[in-house]
Formats: sequence, structure tokens, C-alpha cells
Amino acid sequence: MDTNETLVTEFVLTGLTDHPGLQVPLFLVFLAIYLITMVGNLGLIALIWKDPHLHTPMYSFLSSLAFADACTSSSVTPKMLLNCLTKDHRISLVECFTQYYFFCYSATTELFLLVVMAYDRYVAICNPLLYPAVMSNRLCTSLISMSYIIGFLHPIIHVGLLFRLTFCKSNIIDHFYCEIIPLYAISCIDTSINKLVLFIFATFIQEVSLVSILVSYTRVLFAILKKKSEKGRSKAFSTCSAHLVSVSLFYGTLFFMYVRPGIGPDEYQDKMYSLFYTIIIPLLNPFIYSLRNKEVSGALRKVIQK
Repeated sequence: MDTNETLVTEFVLTGLTDHPGLQVPLFLVFLAIYLITMVGNLGLIALIWKDPHLHTPMYSFLSSLAFADACTSSSVTPKMLLNCLTKDHRISLVECFTQYYFFCYSATTELFLLVVMAYDRYVAICNPLLYPAVMSNRLCTSLISMSYIIGFLHPIIHVGLLFRLTFCKSNIIDHFYCEIIPLYAISCIDTSINKLVLFIFATFIQEVSLVSILVSYTRVLFAILKKKSEKGRSKAFSTCSAHLVSVSLFYGTLFFMYVRPGIGPDEYQDKMYSLFYTIIIPLLNPFIYSLRNKEVSGALRKVIQK
């Protein structure tokens, strides 16, 4: 490295657009999305906590997922909102790495919570008589704890490898938050190891968790088709369909961002993928899980009537 090159200690986030006329409208739109996201997810947690009828394993997992969604949105949106209102888009190196850590932590946790929720539905539908014994409070607590522990440990690997990099090409991150792939692009040393480790972990975690979900729901599907009661089929489909929609949205965008074939980079497309899994999915999840859920709807009506 040339001794005249200056090492970067802070970055500048370009945001979604550099058009000045769009900054205030974007601020208002994403502020509304963030407020609805927080009210939706934290409200769902409060509703599950308040209603004794919802003190079951399925709703314990759902409240944990809502908390992970709130964390995902909060790791990204506040800084993006601040950048919409100011011309100073700087972020220090430590703040940048910290932001990525918390995003990766909540996203990884959500992946494993979706696996746990699929297993819960498998036991409930395929072995209903054994469900109370299998899905005990102790097992539920262990599964939720393991999801958060893996979420806590996984980003340490990638953030630790980020600290081996030096940045001197540029301090401009062409993104609305500190996404790891644009950071690789502005490193002045070889990032092959970082990229390989990221690809291996992203592929392994996403494929293992997705296969686990698919196996659970394949068995659930066969169990549903064997049910003679139309009402039983309808209830089983209702409890599973919301989860499958959430899984499809989350895994689809993460796959195209981190595990897609090595084609030429499309920065605009990457921003849209990131926007979807950091902001839109946390907004949609509480509604996806609530609108078709009669127990949650009933609990909400009780709170409103009181």
C-alpha cells in the first residue's frame, strides 16, 4: 500500500437516492413505516403477554419473532431517517460495524425462529396428542434461547473479519446502511477470505434452515391431506399459510442478496433486496400472522372493547 494513501476511519452513506427533492418525502414514508412496524410488532408482543389464552408455544415463538423484527428495523431505519433530514451522512467505522452486527444478529435469529416455528406446527398437526408433552415450556425456552445465541455468535465472525480490512480506496458506501458487501468493494486489501466465509455461512445457514422448514411442512401437508374433516383441514392450512408466506418473503430476498450466482453487481437491485428484508418484511410480519389468526384477532377485539 502506498504510504501517501489515507486510511479511512469514517464512511459516508449515499442512502436510497441523492435527489434532494425526494429526501423529505422518503423521510415521511419511512417514518410512517417505522412507526407502524414498531407498533405492530411491540403491540403483538404486548397482546400475547396480556392474554392468557395466547400463552402457548406457538405464540411464544411468534412474540420472539416480532421482537427480532423490531430489532431488524431499529438497526437500520433510525440512521436512514436521520440521513434523509441532514446533509451529513457520515458514520464512523465502529458505528458502521456495530450497525451491521445488530442487523446480522436479528436476521440470523429470525431465520432460526422460523425453523422453530415450522417444527412447532409439525408437532402440533402431525402429533397432536403428544404436543403438550413434546413442546414443554422448557423446550420452548431452550429453542428460543438457542435461536438468539446463534444470532449473537454468527455476526461476530464477519465483524471480526471486517477489522482485518483497511479502507483507502474511498469512504463512500453506496447503500442506505452499512451492508457488508459494499464495504468489501471499498477495501484496499484483498477481501477473498471475507467473501468466502460470508458465502459459506450464508449458504449453510440458509440452506440448512430452509431444508428443515421444507421437511416439516412437507410432512404437515401430508398430514393435512389425510384429515377427513374439512374444518380440520381449513384450520391447519390457516395456521401454516401465514408462516409459509413469511418464510418465502424472507428467504427469497436473503438468497438473492447473499447466495445468488456470481453475476455482475447491480447496486440498485441490491438496495431493493435490502430494503425489503430490513424494512418491509418487519412491517408485514405482524399483519401476516394476525389477520388470518382468529385467536389473535379475538384477543385484539377484547382489548379494544375494554
